[in-house]
Amino acid sequence: MPDARPIDPQATPPTKGKRRAVIATQPEERIQRSLFGEILDWMLAPLLLLWPMSIAITYLIAQSIANQPFDRALEDSVTVLAQQVSEVNGKTVARLPVSARDLLRADDIDNIYFQITGPRGEFVEGDRDMPQPPLDEDKTIGSVQFRNDILHGNDVRIAYTQVDLRRTSEQRAASSKEPRLATVQVGETLEKRAQLANEIIKGVILPQFVILPVALALVWFALSRGLSPLSELQQRIRARRPDDLSPIDSGQVPEEISPLVRSLNDMLARLSQTIALQKRFIADAAHQMKTPLAGMRMQSELALRQTDQADIHRSLEQLAKSSESATRLVNQLLSLARAENQTPATAPFEPIELSELARNVVQDWVPMSFTQRIDLGFEQPGHPIMISGNPIMLRELLSNLLDNALHYTPALGSVTVRARADEETGQAFLEVEDTGPGIAPTERGHVFERFYRILGTHTAGSGLGLAIVREIAQQHEATVDISNNPRSTDPKAPGCLFRVTLRMTPRQTYMDDIG
Repeated sequence: MPDARPIDPQATPPTKGKRRAVIATQPEERIQRSLFGEILDWMLAPLLLLWPMSIAITYLIAQSIANQPFDRALEDSVTVLAQQVSEVNGKTVARLPVSARDLLRADDIDNIYFQITGPRGEFVEGDRDMPQPPLDEDKTIGSVQFRNDILHGNDVRIAYTQVDLRRTSEQRAASSKEPRLATVQVGETLEKRAQLANEIIKGVILPQFVILPVALALVWFALSRGLSPLSELQQRIRARRPDDLSPIDSGQVPEEISPLVRSLNDMLARLSQTIALQKRFIADAAHQMKTPLAGMRMQSELALRQTDQADIHRSLEQLAKSSESATRLVNQLLSLARAENQTPATAPFEPIELSELARNVVQDWVPMSFTQRIDLGFEQPGHPIMISGNPIMLRELLSNLLDNALHYTPALGSVTVRARADEETGQAFLEVEDTGPGIAPTERGHVFERFYRILGTHTAGSGLGLAIVREIAQQHEATVDISNNPRSTDPKAPGCLFRVTLRMTPRQTYMDDIG
């Protein structure tokens, strides 16, 4: 049966005889590297690279060693042959006995060549095809010199010297002042030298073929033995219980692994602290939510049993107040949890102008101050105050200080927010002062604790606001001090002055950051 699906006129028709390939983009998989393999590679790669280099160096040294005895033999032959060269009646002659000629030719492996030429390059004795010494070379009489050359298509080593014929002639008092020099050369092919060099190389290289596998086996064993503490550490960590966050004993691991173990211990300590904070937060939240939830349930049940509209209205009002209190408690618990989990890594600090941040927060609380008939003011400094911090958390800090001041300041009172700086000490101050009942010196160390409320306090609250202030201040390495309001004139209501001390950011650093 034909397919009854509608045909898209803009669709591209399939190509006949070809199938469209579907390419699935897979996430790039990370190749897990082995520490054992890494170390082995870095040890074997230089070894395998240095081994042929050592062979080449050994070959060069072997050739140098092999050349020395054969060069001395050539030198002796040239010296003996030079003693037989003389000049007779102005002609260069060589008095070589038959035994000497046979001695020069007596070699079963290498070919021996010799040549004697006169002062004008005329051939005297030996092999005519031997190449002549370089013309630009210094001719030192009596000294034997060596060179490498090619004769009859073979590489040869040639020793040669210059002989002064005047000193060997009976007519040494000739009129010519320049010496008459004859050239004596003796050369041989390089087969014996190559054989000796090969024997030396075999004597050095062949033991390496035995030593190298043994060395590799020893390296393998040493690496396995050296990395065994990692396996032991892995087994100790695997054997732990899931809830065991105690530090790992670093005394049983090698010195190189100690930094890793210390880092793991630091991470375990932070994890333990985080879990403890979460448990405490859950316990505190469960404990504190019992009261408002129980009150809301009681008021709702009471409203359901009543029939009078006025009583129902009053119950609903109490229910609304309880829900408002519960909402405020939940918000503060969430703010406290957010403040405890903030770190410079998760929420990086940034440059902040303190007076501008404070003025914006004060503007947000003006409507509430009007409702409670409290004079809320802000004293702005004459110049910017730059600090480094998290703007959201600092707004939360000041909001909790203002909430605390507005709740405890009676009607017709005043609350003042002030931002100032001390250029000499490099400190910035954020102050909130009120004309409330004040806090006794004995209570000032406890008001920052969670859910702590001073006895006899009739103002509604959860006791979390100042705990949030302390947490945020500690994250910014700031301090919070409490004192009486110095501007208060009522001894029964000394008021409070909360002062938060922060570090200023140098102005040049700030300009560099925003630039």
